[in-house]
Amino acid sequence: MSTTTTVPQEDARMSARIIDGKAYAAGLGERIAASVSALAETAGNPPGLAVVLVGNDPASGVYVRNKGKTARKVGMVSFEHVMPEDATQGELMKLIGELNTDDAVDGILVQLPLPAHLDSLAVIDAIDPSKDVDGLHPLNAGRLASGLPGLVSCTPLGCLMLLRAARGNLSGLDAIVVGRSILVGKPIAQLLLAENCTVTVAHSRTRALAAKVAAADIVVAAVGQPEMIKGDWIKPGATVIDVGINRVERDGKTALVGDVEFDVASQHAGAITPVPGGVGPMTIMSLIHNTLVAAYMRRGLAVPQLW
Repeated sequence: MSTTTTVPQEDARMSARIIDGKAYAAGLGERIAASVSALAETAGNPPGLAVVLVGNDPASGVYVRNKGKTARKVGMVSFEHVMPEDATQGELMKLIGELNTDDAVDGILVQLPLPAHLDSLAVIDAIDPSKDVDGLHPLNAGRLASGLPGLVSCTPLGCLMLLRAARGNLSGLDAIVVGRSILVGKPIAQLLLAENCTVTVAHSRTRALAAKVAAADIVVAAVGQPEMIKGDWIKPGATVIDVGINRVERDGKTALVGDVEFDVASQHAGAITPVPGGVGPMTIMSLIHNTLVAAYMRRGLAVPQLW
């Protein structure tokens, strides 16, 4: 199933296909909804997603509301737990323990970042790995590194979905991942290895970065620096997945840009994700997909293949 669209040739310089993450996420959501309905009919109850928010950060609040809205849209049950900014580690761990044992909850996500006085790693470690739909628990990270099935971090999973849709079989391709975080860089590198790509992991201190990017068939940019990857570095026909979302000031206005110099890269790449509208919509839908997977696995049922 193709999720790429051809850009109208109003600008003759633009040659890359735009990988429409919003359209792909919408199609995946429809397939998830059908599987949720089938599971509810078979098991008697739909999957449940619990999202925990500590504090009143406006951006985190928006994310939590969007996750709940998307879960409900596909027929899941959404449990939203909002704790005060000064919640203690003990209070948060107690809530996680309760969610771990609640049979109505198939997925648990604690919205990050947490307030500075809380230990995020201890919180992630406390989540039941079978309900860790954010894919951050050390057990799930270890299963990914070992090539075993498990729940995979949402943004990397969304990147892989878009890559498969754009290029089909990835076997044998040269890929570079610019960024080494546990949230994106390291997991997407493991996913690409599992697809039989030859993977280079680079970062802001990599020497001769331009040459390494120029040799890659696939470029995944997740370094968190606006337009660090210059457009003329991109190999002709390469596929570019830009995970970065950076706010910059231009002409007195705030603009969103990725980690890749989009306008120039679009003249070289075969396909590229825009910012916004590329990877972003896939992160929430991958979370919903993981919740569905967790629900099927917890009930001992075969997981449907939706992508």
